[in-house]
Amino acid sequence: MAFRTELFSRPRPGEQTQYGAHLALLHVMCKADRSDLGVRPADFPRLARELAR
Repeated sequence: MAFRTELFSRPRPGEQTQYGAHLALLHVMCKADRSDLGVRPADFPRLARELAR
């Protein structure tokens, strides 16, 4: 059910720029840093949304 609410929710104007910045930061991290944190590339969008809030 959470997917459905995420699908139809509108992002806040300031949140959109922060989301892009956090997503770029996650993509720049090296593979060793990501494995230390236990983050997979499939988790990037979810993590960026949480950090932007």
